[in-house]
Amino acid sequence: MTELRITGVDIYRGAIPMAAPFRISLGVISEADYLFIRIRTNGGIGGWGETTPISQITGDTQAINLAAAQTLARLLLGTNPLDIEARVTEMGRFLAFNSSVRAAFDMALYDIAGKTASLPLYALLGGGKRQLETDVTVGIDEPEKMAEQALALAKSGVPAIKIKLGTTADEDVRRIELIRKAVGDGIILRVDANQGWDLPTAVEVLHRLEALGIQYCEQPLARWDHAGFRRLRERTAIPIMADESVFDHRDAFTLTAGGCCDYLNIKLAKSGGIHTALKINAVAEACGAKCMLGCMMETRLGLTAAAHLVSARPNIRFVDLDGHLQLKEDPILGGATWRGTTITLPDAPGIGADVDPVFLARCEHDVVS
Repeated sequence: MTELRITGVDIYRGAIPMAAPFRISLGVISEADYLFIRIRTNGGIGGWGETTPISQITGDTQAINLAAAQTLARLLLGTNPLDIEARVTEMGRFLAFNSSVRAAFDMALYDIAGKTASLPLYALLGGGKRQLETDVTVGIDEPEKMAEQALALAKSGVPAIKIKLGTTADEDVRRIELIRKAVGDGIILRVDANQGWDLPTAVEVLHRLEALGIQYCEQPLARWDHAGFRRLRERTAIPIMADESVFDHRDAFTLTAGGCCDYLNIKLAKSGGIHTALKINAVAEACGAKCMLGCMMETRLGLTAAAHLVSARPNIRFVDLDGHLQLKEDPILGGATWRGTTITLPDAPGIGADVDPVFLARCEHDVVS
């Protein structure tokens, strides 16, 4: 039997406008930029992956990722796509950082592995098929407008709402007070400051929010402020989740073993893909910490890959896979389905999703072979 080899890589570059501008403490997003990666093999099996960089978080842009993707594609030509350990190691050694573009290649490799084994990705990862529930996010706006959005979500049956914060203490507290009053006590509320506070502000805000039933606070401080995380965690009853502070399994160990946080937010674009995401979750589990699987603004391709990972690892307790709901267009065929906030995985081999050729025809296309 001929060993499977990578014979070519297609790189598609495109963009999808947001349904409405989406504001977090790091900036405003009005359009999501994408690279879609298709790895081709001599066995006729191909795999899809995607990258959606948010420069304030991952430190890269679409243009940077395009140049990196062309280089990584040449690096992988002629190699065995099923030896994922070797391929991910090679990419990491060759290209430090640039996690989101490495995630696209990682995703495509796992897609090929699942198709080769005739297994959906969750089964390839050794897990079972679970029905998942995601939260839905409300971006930063005037407090009254955010309360209106939250009420509309609650009326639609959303069980958990994630609220973006990270401005001033009084404004952020008012946002949550109005939202809790609007939705009542039966809705789970989660808050995310995206590094927007310093330590005194975070202490003040979380003390004032403790009576409002907040499930956890995500990334309250700057990504580098591990000491601040520890001090904040000692001063509030609200559990703390790290997001921008955790890119790989080494970060996971530093944060969890160091008592900096209660939970970790894994994102494929931060971790460089599924391979390192599995390590992050394993480290967190060993340290007694639960995880969340979050997203940037991925299409249903990337979100389906993420949902497979959640389904395969019960220690990933929280699900924040709503990024595609902010987009004006859905360019994905197949994949996971969202009925309200309930996510159902496909049973097709691999990720189980493809990119619509009609959408790809509008994208810039590079071929490395």
